[in-house]
Amino acid sequence: MAITDDMLRAAEERFEARLRSTPTAVSAHYDRGRGRVVVRLNTGLEVMFAPRDAEGLAGATAEQLAVIEISPSGLGLHFPSRDADIYLPSLLAGIFGSPAWIAAQQKGRSTRQPKAAAD
Repeated sequence: MAITDDMLRAAEERFEARLRSTPTAVSAHYDRGRGRVVVRLNTGLEVMFAPRDAEGLAGATAEQLAVIEISPSGLGLHFPSRDADIYLPSLLAGIFGSPAWIAAQQKGRSTRQPKAAAD
């Protein structure tokens, strides 16, 4: 199926509408003291998360987290040293990775044995 000019214009209009109604990243950095990635949104809100909780960032060093690129739309974060990407709307919805990665994380948690209570 060929993409027509009308289809392209309609897609661009949908994208522009989404940008107007979705928070976007305006800056991002790794805060070594807190051990968190901090993202400032165009709304003025700052959100942060632990790298270990996001797909592709577990085990990353502070140096690897030091460079964070924001996509031109402001909807994506890219960590070039880890070749890891985070989609901001998913992050804001509490989704820190792909469905397969999330399932593996949940499986890993369910197979861990709880620690015995101290006497």
